[in-house]
Amino acid sequence: MTEALANSLGGESIRILVTGASGGLGGAVARFYAAPGARLSLWGRDPARLETIAKTCRAAGAQVLIRSLDIADVPAALAALREEDAADAFDMVLFCSGRGDVRAADARIEDAAMVAHLGIVNFTAPAAMAAAIAERMTARGHGRIVLVGSAAAFHALPFAAAYSGTKAGLARFADALRLAARPYGVSVTLVSPGFIDTAAGRKVPGPKPMLMAPDAVAARIARAAAAGKAHLVLPWPFTVLHWFDRLLPRPLRDPVLAGLTPPGRG
Repeated sequence: MTEALANSLGGESIRILVTGASGGLGGAVARFYAAPGARLSLWGRDPARLETIAKTCRAAGAQVLIRSLDIADVPAALAALREEDAADAFDMVLFCSGRGDVRAADARIEDAAMVAHLGIVNFTAPAAMAAAIAERMTARGHGRIVLVGSAAAFHALPFAAAYSGTKAGLARFADALRLAARPYGVSVTLVSPGFIDTAAGRKVPGPKPMLMAPDAVAARIARAAAAGKAHLVLPWPFTVLHWFDRLLPRPLRDPVLAGLTPPGRG
């Protein structure tokens, strides 16, 4: 897949940025692209995990740089992105960072500070960074951008209003950015996954239907990005749920959504 991507971009090697690389999905994405000819820049909040992922990627033949950075510091993240791109231009950027949370068990409404934080991590930071790299890629006339959202964006979840709301905002932004960047040779792919078997995901109680392995998700993301696909929903039954939510009349939909409870509290 890395060789095919390099060929499609007109070169023998590719430069890739993965944010959230110290997480389960970001790490899987980094490992997928690790091969001779790949020049990886891996960002994450956990230096030890980043180094572990980097070691694995180097063993696979990739050149790897790591950066320990919290994208919640948006000015610092933008400065780092522009600095790295100016030094060695990115062919592909995959925004895998994100934060999930639900309303506290004893709360009527989600904590305002948590809502503000998720707004930055799940929407403001990746959207601003995607805009910054899109500006540079469109000037070069090529590039690929992948924004990882969530299937939760399809639904107004009363116990996770901040999470579903910020991911919905990211989905709309990704679609608009795709339309703006497409005439200049830059593709934008939105990924809306369901439940992924990661360490962070395992901390959330309750059932996780159609749970997916991170490596399998990473492979699907890579195929969708290489094809320039606008939107990848994983697994496919979540597409059905998306359309069910959109087509169901509000008087019928509202009681269904209002009756939902956080995982493990039903």
